[in-house]
Amino acid sequence: MSAPAPSPLAIVDAAPLPRQEEVLTDAALAFVAELHRRFSPRRAELLARRAERRAEIARTSTLDFLPETAAIRADDSWRVAPSPAALNDRRVEITGPTDRKMTINALNSGAKVWLADFEDASAPTWENVVLGQLNLIDAYTRNIDFTDSGSGKSYALRPAGELATVVMRPRGWHLDERHVEVDGEQVPGAFVDFGLYFFHNAKRLLDLGKGPYFYLPKTESYLEARLWNDVFVFAQDYVGVPQGTVRATVLIETITAAYEMEEILYELRDHASGLNAGRWDYLFSIVKNFRDGGPRFVLPDRNAVTMTAPFMRAYTELLVRTCHKRGAHAIGGMAAFIPSRRDPEVNKVAFEKVRADKDREADDGFDGSWVAHPDLVPIAMESFDRVLGDKPNQKDRLREDVRVEAADLIAVDSLDAKPTYPGLVNAVQVGIRYIEAWLRGLGAVAIFNLMEDAATAEISRSQIWQWINAGVEFENGEKATPELAREIAAEELGAIRKEIGEEAFAAGHWQQAHDLLLTVALDDDYADFLTLPAYRQLRG
Repeated sequence: MSAPAPSPLAIVDAAPLPRQEEVLTDAALAFVAELHRRFSPRRAELLARRAERRAEIARTSTLDFLPETAAIRADDSWRVAPSPAALNDRRVEITGPTDRKMTINALNSGAKVWLADFEDASAPTWENVVLGQLNLIDAYTRNIDFTDSGSGKSYALRPAGELATVVMRPRGWHLDERHVEVDGEQVPGAFVDFGLYFFHNAKRLLDLGKGPYFYLPKTESYLEARLWNDVFVFAQDYVGVPQGTVRATVLIETITAAYEMEEILYELRDHASGLNAGRWDYLFSIVKNFRDGGPRFVLPDRNAVTMTAPFMRAYTELLVRTCHKRGAHAIGGMAAFIPSRRDPEVNKVAFEKVRADKDREADDGFDGSWVAHPDLVPIAMESFDRVLGDKPNQKDRLREDVRVEAADLIAVDSLDAKPTYPGLVNAVQVGIRYIEAWLRGLGAVAIFNLMEDAATAEISRSQIWQWINAGVEFENGEKATPELAREIAAEELGAIRKEIGEEAFAAGHWQQAHDLLLTVALDDDYADFLTLPAYRQLRG
């Protein structure tokens, strides 16, 4: 008796979308189903390993470089694969979701790279997941334009030679896609995002002189990088492109990954492009992992933790040294400022801060950096042009002067700053405003002249949780308590109602966002990711 054929992939609880048949083809869905069957069991094991490691950190309140991988770090002979021409110069990268307008503007922005984001800058509605893929297909076939219904302004692509190279970011390992099931199980969002994009575009991108390039988010260990590498090997064989076609840049945005940078590059060495130094998710990861560690791990206001803080500087300098030692790109953090059309003085001050930040990164040896808005591309470009000149990168700067000990990366108490009452207010304000927009399907949101994404909400709710559980006393004499957080949240809800008016308030998700923020900020049981309970409330 022959074995029964595998049950087909099913699309569930999803309203039909325009042109979805161009993305959700039988062949593409069969590829996604195969990724799920082959690799989801290992993904589940790795998620369980995360919990075990968190428990170990709770017991010891420390981290160290791994003894079992010391030989990889000590071996000076290995390097990552040479960079393809399309990814050799990454001096400025712009980030953003894959809606139609952003797709055109990002490709036209003058940046060398566009991080096309299905992760933190995109709320995972089914429409965003599917139409985001369609927009990228249309961009590669030059079948894309956009007319703004409000302004009447039209957008179209510049000539091919002027467009940014796309590096696509799928969702992290922890998120499932509830609209896609195989054998009755939800498929990990990472496999849906990666699978649809790779299947439709790998060969097309090679024909364009580029390739399927990826940013890998929320990685916590070298074993998770190994899983991605195995996915790449299988995928390249499946669609018939040469091994080594894929290139991956890993975001070092978790504290555990910071201790495994060389091992992560080693696991991906045939497909590795570089590492990126994030900020908000990295701080969120410190709070999450060391939330039982006592006062020495209590972070001050998020805006007080700049990249010049000693423990953050240790992280970024180690990243540059590690990347250049292994022939990989080191990519710096985000300039999130959104220029004001009404206040040139605000812009002037902010632009100087952006310039100083990008100058520091370029001088430290980074090969490129992120911006959130096209107006910041020239500023960041100037900083890196000044250091690089005509060179595509500065991987020849080995930074052998850098010496980072294990304890340096978690020396949070080396920062001379404390939590403040205005910092608590800001965390509540930004948390409510961001979550409300996310529940409406928006993942990248301008709040108080900064482009915020899901990492913003994570650090905001984590700081509220941490300060309350640590019994922080603020400079005004008030103590961080659940009651104080509720009081501030109620005031903010009232302020928003007054600011936008009754009709707009009623049409939004403001009470829902308020309640969700307080749930994840005040529960004794700290949620690993805000987006998990939020996804259950996301419609569409």
